[in-house]
This record gives sequence, C-alpha cells and structure tokens, in this order.
Amino acid sequence: MRLAGRAFRSGRFWAAEVPILDVATQGRSLADALAMVADAIEMLLTQRGLRVSVFPGRGGAFEIGCNDDAALTALLLRRARVRAGLSLAQVAARLGAKSINTYARYEQGRSVPSVANLSRLYAAVGLAADFVLIESLV
Repeated sequence: MRLAGRAFRSGRFWAAEVPILDVATQGRSLADALAMVADAIEMLLTQRGLRVSVFPGRGGAFEIGCNDDAALTALLLRRARVRAGLSLAQVAARLGAKSINTYARYEQGRSVPSVANLSRLYAAVGLAADFVLIESLV
C-alpha cells in the first residue's frame, strides 16, 4: 500500500506533506524534505524495524510505503479516528460491532483489511464517506 504526498517550495525551504496522515515537514532541499517526512511517519509507527520508503514522482508528487502494510493501515485508521475526535467504542458502534476489539485489531495492526473493508473502516472513522484509490503515478 502506498499513500500520496506532495512536496513544494515554501520560501527558502521545501515542504513535504502526506495529507491523509496529517503529516507535514520541511527541509532545506527536496531530498531533505522527503527524508524528513519518511522519518516523521516512522516515528508515528512506533514499532522497531518498520521502514518508510518514499517514491518520488513528477511535479512534486510522491508516494510513501512501508515494509509492513498492517502498520501503515493501522496508522491511517488511528490518525483518522483521532482527527475525528472519536473513541474506539464510538467507531465500533458506527460499524455495528458488539465489541471494540472488532475494530481495534485493525488499528493495532493485527489484521489487514481488504480494500472493501478498508473503505468501510475509513468511512466509520473519517470525515469523508469515500476512500479514493488511484493507480500509482510513480
């Protein structure tokens, strides 16, 4: 799984952001900014041995990926839930689950959802109803 990001000049610096994760950083060069965004996401993943890779594209576009899709999916869901101000119990209720563990296993990275289930999970925690997938441009 890869998530889209963009990099752009901001004064004397370069900014890099991955909007779906609410992660942004900057560096003195484009390469620095991309390295910094990878480092920031690795710090958010909190598990040892996880590595984030950056795949530069054209026009400032880039994608990030991780050596563990479950961990990256967990981060995506957790960040969306926190941004929405929801508890695990509230998300479980939105999904119609009887236990928070039904949802929590995805947010803990113990399970990787299918594309259809990821869309359903993201709709339950996100502010948007749709999870848009596009073919990689990189």
